[in-house]
Amino acid sequence: MKLSNLFTRTKKDYPKDEVSVSAQLLIRAGFIDKVAAGVYTLLPLGLRSANKISDIIRKRMDDAGGQEVMMQSLIPRANMEKTGRWEALDVLFKLKGSDEKEYGLGATHEEIVTPLAKKFTLSYKDLPFGIYQIQDKFRDELRAKSGVLRTREFMMKDLYSFHASEDDLNAYYEKMIAIYWDIFEHCGIKDKTHLVFASGGTFAKYSHEFQTQTDSGEDEIYVCKECGTGINKEVLGEKFECPQCKTDQYELIKAVEVGNIFKLKTKYSEPFELTFADEKDSQQPVMMGCYGIGIQRLLGTVVEANRDEKGMIWPEEVAPYKYHLISIGDTKKEADKLYDDLVKKGIEVLYDDRDLSVGEKFADADLIGLPFRLVVSQKNEGKIELKKRSEETTELVESSSL
Repeated sequence: MKLSNLFTRTKKDYPKDEVSVSAQLLIRAGFIDKVAAGVYTLLPLGLRSANKISDIIRKRMDDAGGQEVMMQSLIPRANMEKTGRWEALDVLFKLKGSDEKEYGLGATHEEIVTPLAKKFTLSYKDLPFGIYQIQDKFRDELRAKSGVLRTREFMMKDLYSFHASEDDLNAYYEKMIAIYWDIFEHCGIKDKTHLVFASGGTFAKYSHEFQTQTDSGEDEIYVCKECGTGINKEVLGEKFECPQCKTDQYELIKAVEVGNIFKLKTKYSEPFELTFADEKDSQQPVMMGCYGIGIQRLLGTVVEANRDEKGMIWPEEVAPYKYHLISIGDTKKEADKLYDDLVKKGIEVLYDDRDLSVGEKFADADLIGLPFRLVVSQKNEGKIELKKRSEETTELVESSSL
């Protein structure tokens, strides 16, 4: 992509109505555009990174045996009344169609996926299986003030697993914890992320959250100094004791939730009478789990965890492009050829071919934060200056080595 062709532009000033650093940087760098509180457009650069995050997640859901679907956003009122969430779910957007029938805009999809599974689950031989989607969710958030960390419309990966026994659910749950760690490692936030015990609501003593440390986070968590396990402040008893290693030594940090997993057990299978025939041909309720990751929230969290005073520092696997190419002086012909050669190799390049000063180009490169900067300059005698965004040093390389 040539920057002269990109319809968006970077901005020099920070948006005054954004409190989170990630939103400030993403807006300045031209990754997102604010439409209203909690509502953002993903611009070309932002969408490329969001799609890469989705691809990382999708591969691991597929590897875990998940089967991808796309469920509708309109959920009939009758489905949500079966679970009591038509009235109880306070973030639910409600609307009425021209036929006077009422619907909720999908905030989560247990009320759709459970009756869907019922149509195909007959016996223990059909279990276990997992259904997932990456789809827009809608939540009427009262605190939509942290940029893409808390929005009213967002993409979400939600996977729902179905099991014949609680033991099988537990085993799958542990496998999903490991998969989530792998996802966060590839997104470049694992080192700042903690597995946190949180309230399990009405269906379990605990659920689990993955919380990434950042000053823009809305959650406070107690983190064990020994093993790094956390407890959400909202579920802490009178005294901290690590659920894993039982120590009482902790630190209190601010964090943002980047993923959550729940053992739903029979909370949703019972209202919809989702059962299976066991080996004795007796009907038993299906055990369920759910596992969510918000794509835009993860995008913002990557920025929160990977930045400096100049701008963003994208991990290579989720960066919109690998290289930021800059031409200095009378080297446009050479830079054009390098750009064309790299593109032909299938290498992702953002080429700043604009008629701007070197300082402006370098400032934008630091703000946008691609993993590597390439500079074509006459003083380099035919070689290319390569600089890693996360490092200060540069080196001269042959173009053939890129």
